Amino acid sequence: MNLIGIIILFAILFDLILNGLADYYNLKMLRKDLPDSFRGIYEPERYRQSQDYLRVNTRFGWVTSSLNIVLILIFWFGKGFPMLDQWVRSLSQGPVVTGLIYIGTLIFMMAILSFPFSVYATFVIEERFGFNKTTWSTFIKDKIKGLMLAIILGAPLLAAILAFFEYAGPNAWWYCWLAVTCYTLVVQFIAPTWIMPLFNKFTPLDEGDLKETIMSYARSIKFPLENVFVMDGSRRSSKSNAFFTGFGRHKRIVLFDTLIEQHTVTELVAVLAHEMGHYKKKHILAMLVIGILQTGVMFFLLSLFISYQGLFDAFYMDRPAVYSGLIFFAMLYSPMDFFVGLFVQVLSRRNEHEADRFSVETANEPRSMVAALKKLWAHNLSNLNPHPFYVFLNYSHPPVLERIKVIEGMQSPVS
Repeated sequence: MNLIGIIILFAILFDLILNGLADYYNLKMLRKDLPDSFRGIYEPERYRQSQDYLRVNTRFGWVTSSLNIVLILIFWFGKGFPMLDQWVRSLSQGPVVTGLIYIGTLIFMMAILSFPFSVYATFVIEERFGFNKTTWSTFIKDKIKGLMLAIILGAPLLAAILAFFEYAGPNAWWYCWLAVTCYTLVVQFIAPTWIMPLFNKFTPLDEGDLKETIMSYARSIKFPLENVFVMDGSRRSSKSNAFFTGFGRHKRIVLFDTLIEQHTVTELVAVLAHEMGHYKKKHILAMLVIGILQTGVMFFLLSLFISYQGLFDAFYMDRPAVYSGLIFFAMLYSPMDFFVGLFVQVLSRRNEHEADRFSVETANEPRSMVAALKKLWAHNLSNLNPHPFYVFLNYSHPPVLERIKVIEGMQSPVS
């Protein structure tokens, strides 16, 4: 094994150990006593259940991540990559089609291996804790739809990337960057109206006090909102949430039907004010720009390694190819992606605090925002006391107790 192989192997094992330690410390933070701020919201039995839920999911994560790494290492050191390469080359297709078959086969193998774990997570763990509402029919249909979307949307983009690196020479990396950027923007526009409805039903919020209050609030902050949509989240899970998606006239603010059932009008408005805050504060645009810049850096680095024989030697490949180079570079790039991810999550947590502040200052309902957060965390059996190291590695949102403390310390504007 050469130096590149050692770096990749070290990165894989380091990631496993680092996340394992974070999980261990996170479990050590569990406390029997319910935090005072959640008394009357979190029933003692449900609080104990939330801790069991964390333990079960953490241990399940250990099993899946460990097994995934073992399988990757077996395939790697068993020379699975060159054997697969030999097979796809024997089909005598062009480099782009050969690459699609090579990468598609690897993705299909990963999907087959992950399928039992997905079934167990949905129909055993989520079922045990009362969340799962997914039927076998819906589960299988979701998998088929996901596969079809990957073929219809993902395969042409992958083919373009393979073609650019095969034929465009030194300009390939920025052609790919431009193509992926355009693809990302197009998907952002079409996802709310064309892709998401393939999996869930979105219906305009019924006329009434809730809709009138939401629309009145939107007008007060000059937020262009034509409608609010309700998603049938209860079709798959009893968990609740709300989110903002899309741009321009295709943007949508979405409430889970389970969220509406659990919260008052003022609490729902406070939650939506938070989501609108992300838009008004340009958080969504900023994160999109960061993602685009990150993609550009990645493709530039890829252009430096795509033909480097040392990268292929690490995986026992005698014959370099663009398609296998993409896979191997992705594994080499993972340490940099890890550190970029940490930065993005720090920024995301800051954005969440800003959106909370926006909600409090514009909706003038700090108590409703706090009540909504408490109900959400209790209903979803979320962890109240995550370890700071675990938060640093994994959380895109600040811990709920931190958010509540900050919100309660805010001074609402004088009306």
